[in-house]
Amino acid sequence: KIFEEFAYYLIAIARKDRANDDFQIKGQVYAFDSTTIDLCLSVFWWAKFRKHKGGIKLHTLFDVNTQIPAFVHITPASVNDINALDVLIYEPGSYYILDRGYVDYTRLYKIARHSATFLVRAKSYLRFNRMYSRKCDKSTGIKSDQIGRLSGFYASKQYPEKIRRVKFYDEETNKTFVFLTNNLDITSEQVANLYKSRWQVELFFKWIKQHLKIKAFWGTSENAVRIQVYSALIAYCLVAIIGSKLKIDRSTYEILQVLGISLLDKTPVKELLTNMDYKEVKEQVGNQLKLNLF
Repeated sequence: KIFEEFAYYLIAIARKDRANDDFQIKGQVYAFDSTTIDLCLSVFWWAKFRKHKGGIKLHTLFDVNTQIPAFVHITPASVNDINALDVLIYEPGSYYILDRGYVDYTRLYKIARHSATFLVRAKSYLRFNRMYSRKCDKSTGIKSDQIGRLSGFYASKQYPEKIRRVKFYDEETNKTFVFLTNNLDITSEQVANLYKSRWQVELFFKWIKQHLKIKAFWGTSENAVRIQVYSALIAYCLVAIIGSKLKIDRSTYEILQVLGISLLDKTPVKELLTNMDYKEVKEQVGNQLKLNLF
């Protein structure tokens, strides 16, 4: 409990220090996702996932503006991602960006009823009745921007109000993506750009798993695993706070990369972070995560 409370204490400081008034959207923007951390079932018997596999899930509400996790929910890996939405406290005026694994219209409607915005990638079997289309700039990759209603029997009952569907073509991946949102005010380009910002939570998961070597745990009890996870969060927030205090114009992830390859360097931290060639850093970091924006 002490580690958890201290982690959230630092989270509050880091988010306050790193808040950016120039962010593209007014209101808090969160990306919610999870990652599974594998555990040896014979040792971590309490974390049974499959017949011969154990693990925990790290469900994370990531503040896109500050690049800081606002909330972390640790569960056995067997817990369905959708169920983790039930522990969130939705903030009016905020945005919640979700992957298609979180498509559950009852839960999405709950977000809407809290005067918050959800933005989720639609599943391929979406049934949607178009009411009208809105103008869009197709040179930006937006193929269509439509207002309508869900037409499936259960979906229409679970989400009885109008909903917005935006289709976007991404040249880099040569794929078309379909987004659903209850927000009728932001532009279709903002819809696509907001979803792109999900990559930040993926980078956070990469760092948690690899840079802190979280796959090697200090103890075998559930409490020991939780302590190490919260210790990882504490370290992440401390680095973010340092970057903010020293006014380093780099992302938290970039700062972490520099520190990761400079542990034995005697150069003062501020000088190290200011003068480092970040292009060179990226070349030195092995096995760099290859991410599509979607």
